[in-house]
Amino acid sequence: MEHHKIDELVAKIKALESELESELQQEYERFTCEITKKREEILESYRHDREGLLRYLATTPILHLLSVPIIWSVLIPALMLDAFVSVYQWISFPIYKITKVKRQDYIIIDRHRLKYLNAIEKLNCLYCSYFNGLMGYVSEVAGRTEQYWCPIRHATRVKSMHNNYKKFFDYGDSENFRQRSAELREDLKEEKE
Repeated sequence: MEHHKIDELVAKIKALESELESELQQEYERFTCEITKKREEILESYRHDREGLLRYLATTPILHLLSVPIIWSVLIPALMLDAFVSVYQWISFPIYKITKVKRQDYIIIDRHRLKYLNAIEKLNCLYCSYFNGLMGYVSEVAGRTEQYWCPIRHATRVKSMHNNYKKFFDYGDSENFRQRSAELREDLKEEKE
C-alpha cells in the first residue's frame, strides 16, 4: 500500500520535472530570440556594465583577496577526483553493464564568455562551473554505483539525494531488496543520460 503512494509521488515528481524542463526550454528559446534581435544593443549594455579590473580589486574586501589561495587550492584535489572518478567508471561500469555518465552533461563551461564580466569574474565563473559540475558528475557516478550495489534508502531523512535514490527500497524492506534488486541493476543498462 505504501509503495503505491510512493510510486504516485515519484510519477508526480517526474511529471513536474518534465513540465519544468519544458518551461525552461521555452524561456531559453525566448531569450535566444531576444539576443538575436538585440545583439548590438545588448553587447553595448554589457560593455557598459563591465566593472574594470582596478575598480573591482579596489572595492574587494581584503579578506576576500586573502582567501583566494585557499579557494584555488581546492582545485588540485578536484582535478584528481575528476581523473579518478572518470577512470573508475571507464573501467568498472562496463564490467557491471552500467551506462556511463557523460561528463560533458555535468561540467558546462560557458559563463566566462559573458561580455559584462571582467577577467577575474570570468576566471571565477570557470572555477565554479567546473567545480560544481564536477560535484554533479561525481554524484551521478556514485548514485549509479549505489543503485547497483546498495539500493536501500537510509533510515534517516537525506537532505540532498541523487536522481537514482528515489528508486531505492525502503530501509528494512528485505523482501523487495532480495526480489527486485536485479530490476534496478537492469534499469542502469537502459538509462540514457
